[in-house]
Amino acid sequence: NVGIAEQNMFGMAAGMAKCGLTPFVSTFAIFTSMRGLDQVHTDICYQNLNVKMIATHAGLSFGQAGSTHHCTEDIGIMRTMANCKIIVPADGMETAKAVEAAYETFGPIYIRINRGFDHRLNESPDYDFEIGKAIELHEGTDLTIIACGSCVYQALQAARELHDIDKLSIRVINMHTIKPIDEEAILKAVQETRRIVTVEDHNIIGGLGSAVAEVIAKGGKACAFERLGIPDTFSPIGLHEDLMSIFKIDTNGIMEKVREMMGRDFEEDDNWDDEV
Repeated sequence: NVGIAEQNMFGMAAGMAKCGLTPFVSTFAIFTSMRGLDQVHTDICYQNLNVKMIATHAGLSFGQAGSTHHCTEDIGIMRTMANCKIIVPADGMETAKAVEAAYETFGPIYIRINRGFDHRLNESPDYDFEIGKAIELHEGTDLTIIACGSCVYQALQAARELHDIDKLSIRVINMHTIKPIDEEAILKAVQETRRIVTVEDHNIIGGLGSAVAEVIAKGGKACAFERLGIPDTFSPIGLHEDLMSIFKIDTNGIMEKVREMMGRDFEEDDNWDDEV
């Protein structure tokens, strides 16, 4: 416990790692990715040290605390740190799995979590969790929702309701690792569903949506694509669930976007020769 001296904490962790220990450090995501970024960049990532960073209160999960404690830019920042892996668990159970996997994996790892009030997605720890390997939670052929963090539960609820109400077949992918991202799962979804929606409690610039878009562009096959998240703006102050509704990253907002995309007219055939 170093008090409100986050830069010192990361420097201490770097020293401990140089001595052969595996330090786990924790503070708010806003302080890890911004206030302490110089130390994270130079002391930890540059030296590729075995430090695990637990970044709490991420996204808008501490929405009532105000803009100084909102953190909707951290994935974009941490993605650019060489040697650093990024995990965004969907709930507490997956956070435990992520911590175990981080301990077994050498190098800097940024684990992004919320305040601890997320909906429970996993009832049991008895499932395979692998860094860099996405989890398909719901089968589908009409459209794929790729989500991370607190938005995974919302995406799964949306898929179930869209099946019951609209008879749509929606694939849901839990992209718990943003870096390295599961390119195979993304390209498979493009091939098989042709419509992709990403959902994240983060700015749409630089986060999950951007990472998925980079993979799609690299793959060379076109699809209908939309990013749901925080637009290029600062959020108002409010409870997390209210802010998720405002930015349409809750179940209702996701359903609205899916219905819009299903009504969109675009070339949809199996001939990829003119797409590559």
